[in-house]
Amino acid sequence: MRISVVDVGSKTVRLVVADAEGGVPLPVHTAKWRLRLSEQVGPGGPVPEPAIGPLVDAVAEARATAARWGAADPLAFATAVVRNAPNRQEVLRTVRARTGVELCTLPGEVEAELTFLGARRWMGWRSGPLALLDIGGGSLEVAFGRGRMPDFVASLPLGAGRLTHEFFDGGQDPPSPEQLRALRRKVRHQMRDVAARIRWEGPRTAVATSRTFQQLGRLCGAAPGRHGPFVERELHREELREAIGRLAALPAAERARLPGISAPRAAQSLAGAVVAHTAMKLTGLKAVTICPWAIREGILLRHIEDGPSWWARISRLNEEAAPPDPVPLRVATATS
Repeated sequence: MRISVVDVGSKTVRLVVADAEGGVPLPVHTAKWRLRLSEQVGPGGPVPEPAIGPLVDAVAEARATAARWGAADPLAFATAVVRNAPNRQEVLRTVRARTGVELCTLPGEVEAELTFLGARRWMGWRSGPLALLDIGGGSLEVAFGRGRMPDFVASLPLGAGRLTHEFFDGGQDPPSPEQLRALRRKVRHQMRDVAARIRWEGPRTAVATSRTFQQLGRLCGAAPGRHGPFVERELHREELREAIGRLAALPAAERARLPGISAPRAAQSLAGAVVAHTAMKLTGLKAVTICPWAIREGILLRHIEDGPSWWARISRLNEEAAPPDPVPLRVATATS
C-alpha cells in the first residue's frame, strides 16, 4: 500500500509519498513547493486572494505527483497560517473545489499529538518519558507522554513567523536589545504553566522537531542534512544561547550566510532561536535530540495503525469554529 500526505505550512507545501508495508511509513518520494504564505499573511489575518491561486496550484500538483507515484489522494492539512485565518473556510472550500483534495486544518493540540507520535516511533520505547518541542511559523507545540500518545499537549501562539511580525517588523535591523527583551518576556509569560508541567514530569528524553530546530541544530554544529536521518543530532542550550548572539548581531538578510540558516527562514531565525532557548531554559532541558520524524510521519502512522476512518473524524473538526489563538494547555485524551 502506498499513501501520501500534503503539509501546507507557513513557507512551503510539502508532499511525502510512502510505502506502508509492515506498519512503517518508508518514504519513496518527497517534493516541496515554495509559497511563503507567512510573508503575505499577518498574524491572525486573512489569506489574501492573490495567495490562494498559488496555493491551489501547489496542492493540485502535489496530488498529481502522488498519483504518478502510485498513491491515492493525499491526506492534506494546513497549519496555523491557514488555521487562524478569518477566511479559513473559504480557502479550504476553494482548494477542494479546484483540486478535489480535502484540505483540512488541525487544532494545535492535535498537531502536537501527531508530532509526538512520530517522535515516539522514531525514538522508540527506550527513550522513556518523552518531552517534545516543535516550533512552527504560527505556533509552538509542546507535548509530554509515557506511551504511544502524549499525556498532555499544549499549543501556544509562539511561532517564529508570528513573533517576527510582532516584534521585529518595521523596527531596527538588527533588532535592539529592548526588542529582544520584550520578545523573551512574552515567551516566558506564555510558557510559564507549560514549563512548570514539563519540569514536574521530569522527562527522561527531550526531542525537538521542525525546520526551525533543524536549522538551529546545524547552526550549533550538528551534521548537515545530506548525512541522512540516522545521524544523531543534538542541540545544546548553552550553544544555542551563544548562537542567539550571532544571529542578533546580523541584519536579517545576512543571517543566511551562517551554517544551516536558509534564505527563506533567515528573517525569522532569530525569533525561533529565542523561543527555542527560552523554552529549553524554562523547562530545564539542557539539550534536545533533533528528531527527523514529526507531524507528517505521525499522520501516516495514525492512518496505517487506525485506518482511514480516523482521518475522516479529524477532517470533521473543520466544521467547528476555529479559536482565535491556540489553546494554552489541554490533557490529551480526545483523539488518542
